Amino acid sequence: MTNLELQKEAVKVRKGIIDGVHAAKAGHPGGSLSAAEVFTYLYFEEMNIDPKDPKKPDRDRFVLSKGHTAPGLYAALANRGYFPVEDLLTLRHIGSHLQGHPCIQHTPGVDASSGSLGQGISVAVGMALSAKLSNEDYRVYTLLGDGEIQEGQVWEASMFAGSHHLDNLCVIVDNNNLQIDGTIEEVNSPYPITDKFAAFNFHVIAVEDGNDFDQLRAAFAEARETKGMPTAIVMKTVKGKGVSYMENAVGWHGKAPNDEEYAIAVEELKKAEEALCQK
Repeated sequence: MTNLELQKEAVKVRKGIIDGVHAAKAGHPGGSLSAAEVFTYLYFEEMNIDPKDPKKPDRDRFVLSKGHTAPGLYAALANRGYFPVEDLLTLRHIGSHLQGHPCIQHTPGVDASSGSLGQGISVAVGMALSAKLSNEDYRVYTLLGDGEIQEGQVWEASMFAGSHHLDNLCVIVDNNNLQIDGTIEEVNSPYPITDKFAAFNFHVIAVEDGNDFDQLRAAFAEARETKGMPTAIVMKTVKGKGVSYMENAVGWHGKAPNDEEYAIAVEELKKAEEALCQK
């Protein structure tokens, strides 16, 4: 897809996030919005997947390690054709297959249940090792939050991945610099993130703007070309990206917009979509 096409899909993903969280009256919009571009790039460009055959054996795998940003993953899956976009309005409702964290048993396209922070990367490492042991060539991607990497399990998994040269593994860190209690420096600074992954024998790619498709395209191409070691893409993003009053506002980590706020967000995204259609 062209960057313009990807930008249009990212707006649809953002609208799905806002629609779902508003309908649920709960959820995590901030970190879902900051990752809208990477969700879009993975599912519309990067990964070998087939919505008509979600379990095909040779598919690439994705693990949402920061599982609370499920609204972003669900919006990407829906717009990619795994299930109806209308399902997004059932987010967190009783009986819905779209719960607050991803569930592999119920949601087409979800490769791993996640939500307990720090654990998803371990699942992804296991998948990557399995591919190596089985001589299969699928790749495994996992998305972590920058607050999440304060968890010790992240580094145990990273040590294992680097030690076992899992070059079919791509770890992505959404470095929006905010977590539920404030900035990541205020809570428990993981900086310098790039140096830490390099110390665990990762090939590290620093992306200055993780909301820019040119930079994401270059980063994932470099990751694919890297042999003999796993890759970590550390991307700077804007929490709440695309909705003006949510951008860089820690309070939007985990709450839903009210009706008035929802209307503002929808109007802003509508204008963004119209601007892209004029290009």
